[in-house]
Amino acid sequence: MTVIDRLIFRCICLSVLTVHSSAQSMAWSEVEHHVSGVVDTRIGYADSSDSYLSGGLGKFSANNGSQIALSQLGLSYHTLWGDAWSSRIIANAYVDGINNGLGLTEALVRYRDIPSESGIRLDVEFGLMYPKISLENVATAWASPYSLTYSTMNSWLAEEVRHIGLSTTIESLGQYRQSAHDFSLTAEAFMFNDTTGAILAWHGWTQTSRQTLLQETLPITTIPAMQPDGMLAEQAANSDPFTELDDRIGAHVVAKWTWRNKGSVQAGYYDNNANTLIVKQGQYVWLTQFGHVGAKWLLPYGVSFTSQYMQGSTLMTNTDGLPVVDNDFHSGYVMVSKRWLQHRVSLRVEDFSVTDNDETPEDDNNEDGQSLTVAYQYQLDKPWFIQLEYNVIDSTRPARKYLNQSIDLVEQQWQVSSRYFF
Repeated sequence: MTVIDRLIFRCICLSVLTVHSSAQSMAWSEVEHHVSGVVDTRIGYADSSDSYLSGGLGKFSANNGSQIALSQLGLSYHTLWGDAWSSRIIANAYVDGINNGLGLTEALVRYRDIPSESGIRLDVEFGLMYPKISLENVATAWASPYSLTYSTMNSWLAEEVRHIGLSTTIESLGQYRQSAHDFSLTAEAFMFNDTTGAILAWHGWTQTSRQTLLQETLPITTIPAMQPDGMLAEQAANSDPFTELDDRIGAHVVAKWTWRNKGSVQAGYYDNNANTLIVKQGQYVWLTQFGHVGAKWLLPYGVSFTSQYMQGSTLMTNTDGLPVVDNDFHSGYVMVSKRWLQHRVSLRVEDFSVTDNDETPEDDNNEDGQSLTVAYQYQLDKPWFIQLEYNVIDSTRPARKYLNQSIDLVEQQWQVSSRYFF
């Protein structure tokens, strides 16, 4: 993130705090303050290669071998005033021995009015936020209540698909028209996400529980094309996921139907509307577009079903418009989860790929893989959970030959976690 970008974001954070302070001085109802968080400590073992966090091509956030980590220390400060206004600031910290850090992951102001007599409600948010996509990461500080590691799709969102923008949702609430069906339409306009797609291209899909912090940049695996005589020689060693280079506004739309006490279905389209002719300080602008669908449903015997699918493309060119990296991609998962008494068991299966369409030498981004996650959770008391999890990823990635690794690789991970929500 450039100095200008940081200044702009600080102004946004200041506006969140200023709106809150102003509300206290106005003749509105008393301001409510809520602090919540999560402390997630883990012991684990990975049978893998070097983590993508250290510039490798391993699929997990942990390096090969055993580790003890503070996998998430998340803190959410939420204020409410009046019937409609609120703000939220979320910070996360990680101590994993690879990429320790502390910083902001979300910061926004929200206006959510009272429904009209016909059940129409307006919901507006402004600030640093995730696009409204994930059906998996619904717990405190964007954690998942089902598994320790996110799906590959939501891991990518956590890593480089966030933005500073304006999100407007119009809801139609069925209870006001004697119906069990709710409908909503969300339109988002955003900036500060011009490199989205770079990390997906150069290390592929991963599984993680780590969200990129605002001030962080992400290491790129060194490949021959990035050597001084390669086509990617001008690319910086790290990608900055929250930079603004082309001053263009992207868009995201999502339509959602909810059948109360049954489930929900949603579909959306994302386009960062990037100008790929721009490169500044080793950061190229990437045009990234994708569609996504998802469903969350309650099955018989109290089994919850969650599934999401994403398909799209990402393009990076040189300043003459010649394609340098041109990829298609997809990722999808199906997850079932059953909770009873103090127990929860979750099972998730995934399929993912990247298809390299360009002819850039020594930069093969092709990838194909499948993943399985099995998680068991035991609730010690209301806020405290012990969780065991097993992940296995079977993937083929030709770029591993650049690091003298096997193109076909099966990676496994075992974890035991203590998660305390407050």
